[in-house]
Amino acid sequence: MRRTVPPALLALLVAACASPETSTMTARRDLPEPPRAKKQPQELVIHGHARTDPYFWLREREDPEVIAYLEAENEYTEAALAHTAELQEKLYEEIVGRIQEIDESVPFLQNGYYYYYRYEEGGEYQIWARKKGTLDAPEEILLDGNKLAEGHEFFALRGLEVSRDNKLLAYAVDTVGRRKYERRFRDLATGEDLPDVIPDVTSNGAWANDDKTFFYTRQDPETLRWYQIKKHVLGEDPAADEVAFEETDEEFNAFVYKTKTNRYLMIGSEQTLSSEYRYLDADTPDAAWTVFLPREEEHEYSLDHFGDHFYVRTNWEAKNFRLMRRPTGSAADKGSWEEVIGHRDDVFFNGFETFRDHLVASERKDGLIQMRIMPWDGGEEHYLDFGEPAYAAYFDANEELDTQVLRYSYSSLTTPWSVYDYDMVTREKTLRKEEPVLGGFDKNDYVTERLMTPARDGVQVPISIVYRKGFTRDGSHPLLLYGYGSYGASMDASFRSYRLSLLDRGFAFAIAHIRGGQEMGRDWYEDGKLRKKMNTFTDFVDCARFLVDERYTSPERLYAEGGSAGGLLMGAVANLAPELFDGIVSHVPFVDVVTTMLDDDIPLTTSEYDEWGNPNVKEDYEYILSYSPYDNLEAKEYPHMLVTTGLHDSQVQYWEPAKYVAKLRDLKTDDNLVVLKTNMEAGHGGASGRFKRHKETALTYAFLLDLAGKAE
Repeated sequence: MRRTVPPALLALLVAACASPETSTMTARRDLPEPPRAKKQPQELVIHGHARTDPYFWLREREDPEVIAYLEAENEYTEAALAHTAELQEKLYEEIVGRIQEIDESVPFLQNGYYYYYRYEEGGEYQIWARKKGTLDAPEEILLDGNKLAEGHEFFALRGLEVSRDNKLLAYAVDTVGRRKYERRFRDLATGEDLPDVIPDVTSNGAWANDDKTFFYTRQDPETLRWYQIKKHVLGEDPAADEVAFEETDEEFNAFVYKTKTNRYLMIGSEQTLSSEYRYLDADTPDAAWTVFLPREEEHEYSLDHFGDHFYVRTNWEAKNFRLMRRPTGSAADKGSWEEVIGHRDDVFFNGFETFRDHLVASERKDGLIQMRIMPWDGGEEHYLDFGEPAYAAYFDANEELDTQVLRYSYSSLTTPWSVYDYDMVTREKTLRKEEPVLGGFDKNDYVTERLMTPARDGVQVPISIVYRKGFTRDGSHPLLLYGYGSYGASMDASFRSYRLSLLDRGFAFAIAHIRGGQEMGRDWYEDGKLRKKMNTFTDFVDCARFLVDERYTSPERLYAEGGSAGGLLMGAVANLAPELFDGIVSHVPFVDVVTTMLDDDIPLTTSEYDEWGNPNVKEDYEYILSYSPYDNLEAKEYPHMLVTTGLHDSQVQYWEPAKYVAKLRDLKTDDNLVVLKTNMEAGHGGASGRFKRHKETALTYAFLLDLAGKAE
């Protein structure tokens, strides 16, 4: 989905900045002429209003002329950044040099086995393994990602699901990057795959308790909307698989999962503002599914099972959500619901974990995650203390009910990702692992702050910022400002080891927690969507001005970065306040909003009307048109720009950034550099592989370091 922030994009959240006076890029005048896409005007008319799109033809993915144009742009990018080739290699070696090659995750217990993954020296992909009963038991290798990836430029392994009897593994592989997976099944006793292969499906699926029936989700072949749940019985022809559920409303996506208790299978069907779930006893996969609660407009809910109840996270009469429960045998209405955690105006209820003796709530207050430990017997509840001004904290693998230990992951802008076990009775924390960072890293060398920025309408917007000790607030330092601000996705402050390459060179990195996310509660999201979307863009501009006014940086040293819906942000900001930034990096940007949202054959369009609006409605059309980056490009000066995309992107089609660059280059009145890099072998998440993906990181860094005059 466009709402996703993929791992490879998270691997590119940082870069550096500098004054154009010292930029080797602007000083160079020996670059070849950039590609000029041909103009083939296409008139687009709706609501009595006509737009002309000269680059509409770039949508034809199979057209050799389109491929030739994308390759010409890649060649231009390589030529324009050729003088940074040595820097790119240096950065790449530096970044991967911090990664511990031989590494292993913290094992977690599930149904009698300890599961984990590990990396071997030089290995790009994970090796998944398990041990029975104890960590001293012999290792059983489930899958070796390196072997499965052989012969493929791109490789993604997802959807690992072990049958209840521990004998079979279902897994999904994508070797293109368009998120169309091939579902396979492995006999864990022999290590051999079964003949059952299901092509062109999602990575989502769940086993029934008979250990031979597997439910999986199929997407529409054109729109890629998750719309069918099918039932496969091992040994039978997948082409004849029964449809267990089909979602006919084009605004909804469907998925399947099993409850933590393994008692029920669940089918969820969700749209931005509405949900519907149905359940099935996992012991009777051939029985009929039961609707938990019929969908209602603007009612969002999700659920799990524990004991004799279904537990429901719901926004029914609770904007920031609350937790309710319903006896498993009661009717499909809200009349039998009992409140467990009530609604609070100043706390957003994220989710929950259930254990034999405890309920644990994930909450967000003042923009920060909190974890609330609540004994079922009514004993004293308490919160975990994380002890830093800005951080990220999430539930980790908690597959077992019969334990008093909560596992969670924690990070901050200065603390590497860490896995903790927390004893909910003794209140003791045990650090199981902190991400190793090679090269002499010491978190005490860095400082993080959480700032509050006044937006133009008086709202206080949080900013998380990190820099190396010795940083001076005199406007002389380059700073990269990252933002997203869509789908209610909260951008928490977390650590990335590759960022050190920039911080150690004097850069600061900041996250603007703008409206459209959900950091400050549900209102924060609703004030940055639909016909309030402009708040997202002006918040980011106001954060940028604040950092300049407070002398953290200057316009000559300020850079911006975002991807996907964050790329929409970058495009809007470039139109609104180009004078504030020396450079912008825009990854897989969603920039042609009007045209995309008018095309219901494009993946994700219909399911996102409640995020952006439906431009088939005149008022929505006019509002979206007022900010759509592609439609608002004009003849004026723009910052330097690096724009990236993937030919097989299923979420933001490659032609959006390609058209954007072509039109920008045609209209802009400056000599600043604009380059487009298309990964011809990947999709929305960019390159795969834990080392290989950092070739893209190094390219991004080199672009910005060169602008900053730091290309030594």
